[in-house]
Amino acid sequence: MPPATPRRPRRLLSLSAAVLTVLALTGGATAAGAAEQADSAGQSARSAAPRDVMLIGNGQGGTVSFIDPKTFENLGSFNTVPDLDQRLREMNVIERIGYETVNSIQGYRKLVDDMAMSPDGRTLYVSRGVLSDAVAFDIASGTMLWRYETEGFKADHAALSEDGSQFIVSATTADKAEVINTATGKLHAEFATGTYPHANDYSPDGSILYNSSIGITSMPKGLNGLKGKRQVVAVDADTFEPLRTYDFEYGIRPAVFTADNKTMYAQLSYLNGFVEYDLAKGEIKRTVEMPFSDKAATMRADDYPQNSAHHGMAMNAAESKLCMAGTIDDYVAIVSRPGLETEGYVHYDSDALPYWTATSPDGKHCFVSLSNKNEVSVVDYATAKEVARIPTGHFPQRERPGKLTAEALAALDPSNG
Repeated sequence: MPPATPRRPRRLLSLSAAVLTVLALTGGATAAGAAEQADSAGQSARSAAPRDVMLIGNGQGGTVSFIDPKTFENLGSFNTVPDLDQRLREMNVIERIGYETVNSIQGYRKLVDDMAMSPDGRTLYVSRGVLSDAVAFDIASGTMLWRYETEGFKADHAALSEDGSQFIVSATTADKAEVINTATGKLHAEFATGTYPHANDYSPDGSILYNSSIGITSMPKGLNGLKGKRQVVAVDADTFEPLRTYDFEYGIRPAVFTADNKTMYAQLSYLNGFVEYDLAKGEIKRTVEMPFSDKAATMRADDYPQNSAHHGMAMNAAESKLCMAGTIDDYVAIVSRPGLETEGYVHYDSDALPYWTATSPDGKHCFVSLSNKNEVSVVDYATAKEVARIPTGHFPQRERPGKLTAEALAALDPSNG
């Protein structure tokens, strides 16, 4: 089993080296004085603020790429499945059947479903998809701090509490979300969800946690009524007690929530567009249908990737623009609010598969995963134009803003992912 707490040998060695260096250079300085200077230098390094980054989860590659959100440089990557062979060897017959079944239904092996960085920029938390677990890594040392086995056969979307103390993961086939204590890697709480829980989203003020379910995606659209409960379950973010449940006809895909907790913008299974949803009234206010590409117009609904026509929803910091991935249409659209008028499109090569969107830490750019291109596209909210294209690892999808320390940055693999 991995150690429960991180080891920091590099930091201790660095501090010792600093003490010896100061002694050698000052000659007549006392050991106490040298140690004092070294300690001051160490405190300065530790107090340096971690830098902003964008995390890109490379689903099939099993890595996370780290992107500078200002220069759009790929800073390096981290392997999140160093124990992959061990995990596969240790599966019992039932677990192996579940593993192969999930891979078959999804059409590929997803090793990274979601991830988050701790607020101090040192620890990476990962929901490892078909391995049905969540893990934590100290990036600087590469140490796996803990591993938690989620219930069922797939660990799905995740969210990290603002203080970094809890990592929430959807246990897809168990119809529940599990809340993991990040200090111990142990289960803190769990709550019931709809069928096939998917996204976990905190309200902007952090008071509410929304869990969205998509229903059984392996069933055809013609059997939609048998897919199970398609719901958004709102729970208290502190107690995880249920506050309200919103029922939908179709699965709820990526969504964003306004700061006043009154409105949700969401993509739904099979919908080539999105809805504006009134959270107080519990009803759809507006449905916006987006244009089909020539290719998408000929597709059967049952051929949409995991039932989703559009899969990727983000909002800028000012809450004046939405950024939406037209997954089957190979474009991303920038839409203004409150009017919900399209300001522009960025079109990609056929089958590029824009499969997720996320807003940069400064709120000005939209990062778009081009899963089949192994690239991320960066779109300016103000102009609706692409400003950068960044190489990543194999099958990038989930993107999250985060922080990274200099020590962690130095430990990254220099490859793109």
